[in-house]
Amino acid sequence: MNELIFRLSQIIDALPPELEALSETALASRPSPNKWSSKEILGHLCDSAIHNLTRFIHAQMEEAPFSIQKYDQNQWVRLQHYQLAPITDIIPFWIYLNKSILRIISAIPQEKCTTVCILPNGDTVTLQWLVSDYLTQMEHHLQQMAENLKLGGKS
Repeated sequence: MNELIFRLSQIIDALPPELEALSETALASRPSPNKWSSKEILGHLCDSAIHNLTRFIHAQMEEAPFSIQKYDQNQWVRLQHYQLAPITDIIPFWIYLNKSILRIISAIPQEKCTTVCILPNGDTVTLQWLVSDYLTQMEHHLQQMAENLKLGGKS
């Protein structure tokens, strides 16, 4: 778990200044009409943090196995209106949520890391796997943002 904590801490420190250096226009640019802009991807990462924060807590509190509920990520991004929100609102929201997750995962007792969780597709995983998957998905989406910004430029 220490490596996951370190990775998340590094991302929390590195990402905000990189995003703050970019224009609202660059961050709002969509690579195609049906793809998310970088602002929407960051918003999705906020939504993911909301859901995973509660999962990380419930998996420690509830009797195992803990069942993970699916959420409609496209609807969440649409209904949160991230494309219309200023990036100066989205960045602090993302920071706050991920600092909360960092506190939570830093305090997970070793014996809780193996708590069994059931994914929406029926697969079983551990709480530690959920935390690792959260970071893997975040890194994937950060790569998408980087690709979007290469396409849209940094102006």
